[in-house]
Amino acid sequence: MKKIIVVALCLLSVGVMAQKRSTKKKAPARKRPATAKTRTMAPASAQPSTTMATQAGVDTSKKAALKPFDRPLDGYYKKNNLNNAKVTPLPNLRESDVMFAKRVWREIDTRDKMNRYISSPKSRLIDILMDAIANGELTAYDPTPSKEDPSGDTFARPLTPGQAKSRVADSVMVDKFDKNTGDKIGSVMQAGEFNPDSVVRFRIKEDWIFDKQRSVFEPRIIGIAPLMKPKISAAAGGADIDYTPIFWIYFPEARQILATKEVVNRNNDATGLSYDDVFMKRLFASYIVKVSNEKDERIKDYAQGIDRLYESEKVKKSLLDWELNLWSY
Repeated sequence: MKKIIVVALCLLSVGVMAQKRSTKKKAPARKRPATAKTRTMAPASAQPSTTMATQAGVDTSKKAALKPFDRPLDGYYKKNNLNNAKVTPLPNLRESDVMFAKRVWREIDTRDKMNRYISSPKSRLIDILMDAIANGELTAYDPTPSKEDPSGDTFARPLTPGQAKSRVADSVMVDKFDKNTGDKIGSVMQAGEFNPDSVVRFRIKEDWIFDKQRSVFEPRIIGIAPLMKPKISAAAGGADIDYTPIFWIYFPEARQILATKEVVNRNNDATGLSYDDVFMKRLFASYIVKVSNEKDERIKDYAQGIDRLYESEKVKKSLLDWELNLWSY
């Protein structure tokens, strides 16, 4: 009986060992071939990746198109000194130190050879003022005379940028006629398009002051106004109208803007001069049209023709003589 059990155990162990060997040597199952359905769906699965690649290409092209334009330097050096220029403040002036003061109005004609840079297309003064007014950097003031302001240059009534722009347009004097009788009943100014070349004169209001604290006799500009001559219609009979101010600009407020605008020089492109330097250093030609007096008269009110220039030089000489008479030897 024991022999039979031993033989049975031996046979059982041999069968188990043979089963393990057959399991280890079993070949791996083949992959199932792709069916038609699988093959047709394969491109569909690849389609999103292709679309994403296309979108990526479009985005890349957009980024390339949106790249900021790097403008090359127009020259071999950059003018930073003038663009970052600061205004040199004037010395403080006390009322008790003012020994003498005289208000003078003078005009600058851009057609003069010395003043041609003011009307240069590269840096035109009227364009600088108009751009600053449009951007809200400067305030234009109404030059219309009134009872409180007979001269119209006391900076009493500010103008909006739109009002200043409308005033700078070329004006035409048009006659008004009665619809029934056809008789002339008056004239009215109509605004046209603005032409910068039509502004050929500027008026300056300044004070000549002797400061006894510093022993200096100097002019200080208060305001500047572009002048324009209104056009007259043929029906007006060819009446002559003098140049009138378009608006007034408070000069101390405009100095910082003028200090960053370069002046064009016909002889040298590297002048380094700004419009603020021009006015402070008196690098312009002008003639006096009015000096403060008890009657508030202008020179043209009592002098005509060439006598107006003689009177202008007489006023200029009287100011210089006053300073010279202060000194004795």
